[in-house]
Amino acid sequence: MKTLTSEKLTIVGAAGMIGSNMAQSAILMGLSSNICLYDPYSKGLEGVAEELLQCGFKGVTITYTNNIDEALKDSKYVITSGGAARKEGMTREDLLKGNAEVAIQFGKDIKQYCPEVKHVVVIFNPADITGLLVLLYSGLKPSQVSTLAALDSTRLRNELAKHFNIHPDNVTNCRTYGGHGEQMAVFSSTASVDGKPLNDLIGTPILTNETWKGIKEKVIQGGKRIIELRGRSSFQSPAYLSLEMMQAVMGGDKFNWPVGVYVSSNKFSNIMMAMETTLDKSGVHYQIVEGTAEEQKALEQSYRHLCNLRDELIKSGVIPEIDKWNSINPNL
Repeated sequence: MKTLTSEKLTIVGAAGMIGSNMAQSAILMGLSSNICLYDPYSKGLEGVAEELLQCGFKGVTITYTNNIDEALKDSKYVITSGGAARKEGMTREDLLKGNAEVAIQFGKDIKQYCPEVKHVVVIFNPADITGLLVLLYSGLKPSQVSTLAALDSTRLRNELAKHFNIHPDNVTNCRTYGGHGEQMAVFSSTASVDGKPLNDLIGTPILTNETWKGIKEKVIQGGKRIIELRGRSSFQSPAYLSLEMMQAVMGGDKFNWPVGVYVSSNKFSNIMMAMETTLDKSGVHYQIVEGTAEEQKALEQSYRHLCNLRDELIKSGVIPEIDKWNSINPNL
């Protein structure tokens, strides 16, 4: 099997539904010939590894361990889904404090066991905050840590394709920015449907304002809907999209969706949030997005919501004040 790299790719949380799905998909996508699976739940981890080994894949070495130091040693790429999963009735924000502690420890583990890592993708919720904490405590550069944000944009694509009864490929440049949560900013000004700007269709008989409002609500509540349908949080979509992100960092195909990235600008600063980004071998890079006045207002509200979550952790003593971050990570 031809792979993009022989450098070590470590999948954290590999015994879970996201992690195990990710492990198989990473092999099928040919990302690395050296894949390490980590999870503290050793029995489930061994089960995942045994199944993968029994697939008979060629050209790939699959190792597994419940020791984080062994898992991270010499790793150049890491994807972590290793937090608590969202359950029915919960918001992503409900996971804040517990998963914040997981993220802080994981950042410290990165710093201790694989400081030479090239890129880390964080996908456990609330991803904007957990990604921020991994970045803070890992000592890595902002370009080296990204979070999954694309799932909201792909949900927008899906809902528009269903509404217009067309192939999803004919719905282009769907974008949501800001937080990966119910305070996300859903943009319409970027998107096109069968080559027609979405904004030209909103408010017409084929897409009334009320219908558009309903579509946005379905996008915002997309994760909740999956839980209602499947009895558990999404796993196939976050697994695949996060691997596509890593694929781009490894020098593979371009990633065409927004990415959660650390922003530090006059307008938005000291937070991870979804922006218009590029991923390549040098990492993740962003540009400030521009939209309609209404979209900009929604983005600013989403930013403030994320800042409130961050500040909640500061006030409770989980993390220090922002002006002390540089002493923890000189790259911030």
